Amino acid sequence: MKKPYHTIRKQGKVNEQELATFLTKNGQGLLPMVDLIEQSRMACDQLIDVTGRAVIQAVLQLSAAQVAGGPLQQGKRRPSSVVFYGRQAGQVMLSDRKLQVERPRLRTKGRGRTKEVEIPAYTAMQDQSPLGEHILDTLLHGVSTRNYKEVIPQMAETIGVSKSSVSRAAIEVSEAELEALLSRRFDDLKLLIIYMDGVVFGEHTMIGAVGVDAEGRKHVLGIREGATENATVVTELLEDIVARGVDPKQKRLFIIDGSKALRAAINAVFGAHQPVQRCRAHKLRNVLDHLPEEQKDQVKSLMRAAWKMEAKAGMVRIRKLAEWLEREYPSAAASLLEGLEECFTINRLGLPPSLQRCLATTNIIESPHAGVRIRTRRVTNWQNGSMARRWMASAFLRTEKNFRRIMGYRELWTLEAILSESQFATQQAVA
Repeated sequence: MKKPYHTIRKQGKVNEQELATFLTKNGQGLLPMVDLIEQSRMACDQLIDVTGRAVIQAVLQLSAAQVAGGPLQQGKRRPSSVVFYGRQAGQVMLSDRKLQVERPRLRTKGRGRTKEVEIPAYTAMQDQSPLGEHILDTLLHGVSTRNYKEVIPQMAETIGVSKSSVSRAAIEVSEAELEALLSRRFDDLKLLIIYMDGVVFGEHTMIGAVGVDAEGRKHVLGIREGATENATVVTELLEDIVARGVDPKQKRLFIIDGSKALRAAINAVFGAHQPVQRCRAHKLRNVLDHLPEEQKDQVKSLMRAAWKMEAKAGMVRIRKLAEWLEREYPSAAASLLEGLEECFTINRLGLPPSLQRCLATTNIIESPHAGVRIRTRRVTNWQNGSMARRWMASAFLRTEKNFRRIMGYRELWTLEAILSESQFATQQAVA
């Protein structure tokens, strides 16, 4: 017969609801255990603290003994030129905090001028880079500097978690990460696609570039402060990517938001022969912004239907739609026709539908931008462009760890073949 306390399912998993019900009805036996846990909690924390501190003290003592040629023994002379010289209060880095310890001191032996000898273990424990990395990771997960103390375990004699120290540590690490991002080399990376788009941080706009290699893997190529409408800024970003190993002679597909400055910069750095696809999501928003609510659904459906057609037929449909809009909504018609041919680049290349889906918009780069926004959502005071660059670089690098290959990556060989054939034809025409 099944007993009330039989709460284990056949799969071996505990049925938590039934177990909670049983314990509630028969919980008198748990009360002494609850009292014991509540009374011993502080003792457990103190035990962990004291034990951990004792281990660190022992490590420092052993490290000093190795340098001095053996442990400290009163009244015993040793041949080593280094001797123990008392003890001194100090600090070591322990995970996400600084911990006060008492460290042994060493000095050279002799009657003349002696000097302090460092203890290797103590020097190693002075490294604050793990602290800075931990702080930056925590901040990028949405914890503000004012609330950072709340996420650090409270321990006796723990120090160094003020807002200013948090900010300094985060700045140092983020600057190093920005430098690492901007110094990446791409000499051996075969990029087929480059996505470019902007993201806003308060009053500051940053441009990001993400590349996709022949296997469908995404790579953060670079960032730059400035809007996509700023031709100088965009050109500098592309020139920097080229300087770090991206071959400007190699033909590849560019996906952009429709900015004329972006197109001009691509022409200047990579050449006018590069195929460019306008982001259809941007185009759709731009057109619909000029229309009343009752017209938006119909125009949206017609635009999407035209984009699925062969390039020439699709452009004919778009032009007819623009003629119809011209009567009452001339602004919407002008926006619809602007950059029309570049909205059909992927159709004209003859790419399979499975691949067109991820090449029709800048969503590939907007997704990491969304990750950047999530990680920086708690920042309300963007002091300057330098701050925006550092935060974007750090957030980009952490978002990059979760990158997956693009949809339709198994069909990328078709894009590679088409680009190679097109490049060969261009070279022949030039010759």
